[in-house]
Amino acid sequence: MRAKRLMGIALAAGVVAGAGLFLSLRPALAQPLPGLELRLSMTEEPGQVVGTLRLLLLLTLLALVPAILLLTTSFTRIIIVLSFVRSALATQQVPPNQVLIGLALFLTFFTMAPVYNEIKTQALDPYLAGQISQEEAWDRGSKPLREFMYRQTREKDLALFIRMAGLPDPRTREDVPLYVLIPAFVLSELKTAFQMGFLIYIPFLIIDLVVASTLMAMGMFMVPPIMISLPFKLMLFVLVDGWYLVVKSLLESF
Repeated sequence: MRAKRLMGIALAAGVVAGAGLFLSLRPALAQPLPGLELRLSMTEEPGQVVGTLRLLLLLTLLALVPAILLLTTSFTRIIIVLSFVRSALATQQVPPNQVLIGLALFLTFFTMAPVYNEIKTQALDPYLAGQISQEEAWDRGSKPLREFMYRQTREKDLALFIRMAGLPDPRTREDVPLYVLIPAFVLSELKTAFQMGFLIYIPFLIIDLVVASTLMAMGMFMVPPIMISLPFKLMLFVLVDGWYLVVKSLLESF
């Protein structure tokens, strides 16, 4: 009876709270909502056409922001190395994908902060102040990002895409277009990430081999080696402070 009484009191309190919330929001809900009208009209002024095209180009670039974030920053290397760590531990979905992606994003923001601050100082702030044009802001803003990608790109990968594009040998870094630099940068990032992942795999692979050999020597063929090796791998990873070492190695690699 006491439990039923408590449930009744809680239900009544919930109803009263919901009613109070609805009454408090009722004046706001009664206000008319702002309208949004999109209208296309013919014009003979070239300036309006150029402004419309610039707006469409800006909306297109905003739609491509996730791809730009993935392919022109340190995110690719970081998420691949973190995925290798989880695979080497054989913990399946621990840490979950949301945690790995969130950690990779924040590490990306941390490593790219100097580049973004330089873009803001040299390009974004002068453009918002009306001191430079959009074209000049693009040129200024792309330079810090190009410098970052150049530092992480191997000459062999860059030469491959220059040759495939049929371009002459560039004399300076500014002679290399972005459509050549970006895939070369991504290819170099993939190679670096797999090299780091291989080094991470070695100690855990040794543990798996030792455990499997021990079980075979003891005649325990029906026992999955992963059941015995997983606690040892977790213990090793915790004792050496594995996440600290992995994150430190990632940050120092840039």
